[in-house]
Amino acid sequence: MIPDLPPPTLRLRLDGEALAANWRALDRLSGSADAGAAVKADAYGLGAGRVVPILERAGAKTFFVAHWSEVPAVLRHVPAAWLSVLHGPLRSDDARFARQAGVRPVINSLQQAALWRDSGGGPCDLMVDTGINRLGLSMHEIGDPLVTGSEIETLLSHLASADEDVAQNTVQHKRFEEAARLIPARRRSLANSAGIALGADYAFDLTRPGLALYGGVPRPELQGVIRPVAYPQTAVLQLRALSPGDSVGYNALFTADRPMRAATVSLGYADGFLRCWTGKGALRHGEVELPLLGRVSMDLVVVDCTAAPTLREGDWLDVPYDLPAASQRCGLSQYEMLTLLGTRFLRA
Repeated sequence: MIPDLPPPTLRLRLDGEALAANWRALDRLSGSADAGAAVKADAYGLGAGRVVPILERAGAKTFFVAHWSEVPAVLRHVPAAWLSVLHGPLRSDDARFARQAGVRPVINSLQQAALWRDSGGGPCDLMVDTGINRLGLSMHEIGDPLVTGSEIETLLSHLASADEDVAQNTVQHKRFEEAARLIPARRRSLANSAGIALGADYAFDLTRPGLALYGGVPRPELQGVIRPVAYPQTAVLQLRALSPGDSVGYNALFTADRPMRAATVSLGYADGFLRCWTGKGALRHGEVELPLLGRVSMDLVVVDCTAAPTLREGDWLDVPYDLPAASQRCGLSQYEMLTLLGTRFLRA
């Protein structure tokens, strides 16, 4: 018999109040449209089991995942009719699962439309490609009888460059309006987090925020509106004294030029804290910044804790995770910073 595990040396605190406040702010910015919630990738790495109930209590009634495997974690908390699967049915097994679970597939091609029809049809969502050239029907396909004969709950498209002020946004908006005139649907949805900040014209009937729910700021208009949600922490495993000339970590990238106090910490690229942080990052002990020393490795980093003389083995350090600032510092996108957070974190 395996005994109960001891507490992990990594933990990820979710600020549920900030998450709910972010959804309410995005819903307000959506004007007359309702705000849904993208909870794919295990709610952007923060844990669908924690995130979905908070968003449901805040008022969200439409949720999106990408994979069929993500459905059960969401259905434990909300009705099936509130959930859509963005990748749609690739095989008959997918259509069967959608029908049995009661969730809506997002139809992305004529082949998927035919598969859904042949499985018995029924309510579905439909994605139209207006310029991102990923998933979705091409504009020249939207008059096909497979499309016009479908029972479409939500007509969707996805903005490619909503985080920029570029002409592509206007082009996609016009194409989506054209598609909406030709395809009967109960609701229309174009705007992601950044698209919400483009204004009321992009909101239509339903917006689909993702990144901004979790503390990401994809456009300047959302600065001061969106609050941080994710707070990773890591434990100190060992303290040591460095003498001048001592090197730290793989390839001796750092060599001490003075006596220093160093802490070896339970955090590495297996936890989503990638090597791009080498030479750039710092952890925190209260208000004290502890610069990284040497190269980030798989399970460990070393920090200079000379300025924190009270620090002890087993103490917790904060991993600064203000997404816009941290993204600029390390070069990862805000999306990557969230979804790369590994499974060794206790999500609480």
